[in-house]
Formats: sequence, C-alpha cells, structure tokens
Amino acid sequence: MHFEQPALQATLADYVHEVHHAAERILRLEKAIDQAIATAPEQIRSVILALQALRGVAQMTAVTIVAETGSLSRFQNPRQLMSYSGLVSSEYSSGNRIQRGRITKTGNAHLRRVMVEAAWAYQHKPWVGGFLLKRQQGLAQDVKDIAWKAQWRLCTRFKKLAATGKNKPQIVTAIARELLGFAWAIAVQTEPQPQQQAA
Repeated sequence: MHFEQPALQATLADYVHEVHHAAERILRLEKAIDQAIATAPEQIRSVILALQALRGVAQMTAVTIVAETGSLSRFQNPRQLMSYSGLVSSEYSSGNRIQRGRITKTGNAHLRRVMVEAAWAYQHKPWVGGFLLKRQQGLAQDVKDIAWKAQWRLCTRFKKLAATGKNKPQIVTAIARELLGFAWAIAVQTEPQPQQQAA
C-alpha cells in the first residue's frame, strides 16, 4: 500500500514496524517460556503436559494455570480452586434466604481470564483430533479419560445453558468454572502424592 502524502506513508511504515516488533517480542517470550518449561522440575513439566489433554488448554494456558496456582493439589477440592480464581457466584444471605449474584471476581484475574478463554472451545461437539490429539499422545489413560469426560459434560452444559436463553459471556463463565474443576482433577492425578509415613 502506498500513500501520496508523505505523512500518511510515514504513519503506515511506523504501524507496520510496530506489528513486526510485537511479533518478534511474542516469539522471544514464547522461546523463553519453552526454555523455562524444559528446565522446570519434572513434576511441574508433567502437570503442564497433562493439563493440555483438555480441549482449549494448549501450552500457554497450561503454563499460566501452573504459574498462577503452584501445586493444584494444595487445594483440598475443586471448589477451593474455583474460589481462588474468583469464578464462583457472590452470595447474599439473610436468615433462611440465599440469593446468588454475579461471580465475585475477587480471585486471581489472570487465571480467570485464561480459563474463560479456554471455555469457548466447549461450544463445539466433543472431538479429539488435530493438535488436541497430538497433545494427548503419551499421556496416561486416566488423564485422557478425565479430558474426554470434560468434553462431554461441558459441551452438554454449554448447549443446555444456551437453550435457557443465557447469554454467551454467562455461559462461558459457568463452563470456565467447571473446566477449572477438571484441571484440578487432572493435576491431582498427575502430581506425585506425598509419601504416607509408616505408623
């Protein structure tokens, strides 16, 4: 594209330069993350790989989950992890009356954001192929079973919520909350359990 006015041409050149600069920065950061994963302890690497069995959770999302939560098994149950992310409904109580509101958003915003992004994948019918199939190669069958169960449950839930007239942001928030529960189940399955002390 070429503009006759030099000022417009200079502005275009500057925009193009910024796009190239941003792309190079992303490549540098991705390479640094790859190196960090390669040098991470085995237990962290194994959880990052296992989390990628979930649809919508590629390497960057898996790394973010682990980086933002540390060991997922430190949460006694998935509900605690959901609360940590701020993906649980706010609650107003008075006597015997309980009213639920919007999500609290008081938890980890970065974790919440990547889970909501991943949740969009569950509007599509369950399927394992392409990049997801490659990510699942070499993983334990238990992990793949949890991921498959997640696909069926969350896809079905997505359709049911859509049929009730919920808007898509509400739906993906609900799906993200449950997806975090499946991530917890996979991490607990993958993380080494502490040795039981002999009595």
